Amino acid sequence: MAVIFNWLFAGYTLCYQSLYSQVMKQEYARLVTLAAWAATTIATILLIVKVAAWWVTGSVSLLASVVDSMLDIAASVVNLIVVRYSLQPADKEHTFGHGKAESLAALAQAMFISGSACFLILNGIERFFRPHELNSPEIGIYVSLFAIVMTFGLVRFQKHVVNKTGSQAIAADSLHYQSDLYMNAAIMLALALSWFGLGQADSVFAVGIGIYILYSAYQMAMEAVQSLLDHKLPDEELKQIKETSLSVEGVLGVHQLRTRRSGPIRFIQLHLELEDNIPLIEAHRISDEVEAKLISVFPDADVLIHQDPYSVVFGPEKQQKFHSW
Repeated sequence: MAVIFNWLFAGYTLCYQSLYSQVMKQEYARLVTLAAWAATTIATILLIVKVAAWWVTGSVSLLASVVDSMLDIAASVVNLIVVRYSLQPADKEHTFGHGKAESLAALAQAMFISGSACFLILNGIERFFRPHELNSPEIGIYVSLFAIVMTFGLVRFQKHVVNKTGSQAIAADSLHYQSDLYMNAAIMLALALSWFGLGQADSVFAVGIGIYILYSAYQMAMEAVQSLLDHKLPDEELKQIKETSLSVEGVLGVHQLRTRRSGPIRFIQLHLELEDNIPLIEAHRISDEVEAKLISVFPDADVLIHQDPYSVVFGPEKQQKFHSW
């Protein structure tokens, strides 16, 4: 009777978690789409304001900021398109879904950012050796302050979305706009120094900002590449998976744990070590209970479980069944 009850409970839990997972996916889609639209809108507003300020002041730092805003728009539009594509459910040709598109978007953003950084560095070097006096630098200062306020609000919202969803594409976009925050602050300082007669400060800050942006782009690209190469989940999550699995009565051990992430979905594959002589239906019930518990911890997970008799894992066939990871 207890076995039947546990089996029914595991089935109910799986159904409930499946429904909860669908709700979570809908919330994920809503948040990441909203974040992508917010980034595109704010980047467009800032571009218009910065173009006007650069036209008046002639500041190379502001010119670099204009180019960066143009690339921001391009990157955010690409991000929006890719995010919408990545949210499509799995189909016949893409049975694991389209989540990897987020990593491709992050990689594309890294390329966009690297291009703007190189442009910024080259213009800063050229202006260092050919300095000229800026016109109305105070206008550039006000515009930079406006850009800082707008970008700060966007970054805060993006961080909220990343904390809720774990979206790699939005995380990459957030890193991008964080670098814009530092850039706008540096531009404001450079313009202030130029206002007080330190004309070459504009170009020096432009080069420094460009180097920082290049470094940020490198970090972003490496994270995207690791995701495309199916890097494992963080060690803390691996520990949670093992502890959750071992907490189910009847599970003697866990091995061959393989994990990866694709968009919002965590893919978890593992082998359970069970008593040799339990009925197949009991082994199935234990696996269902482990799956239900894992999905309660990771609602967006796709779990695949294989059952191994304990004697096989630690018997002569061990080399065929067991890996250190």
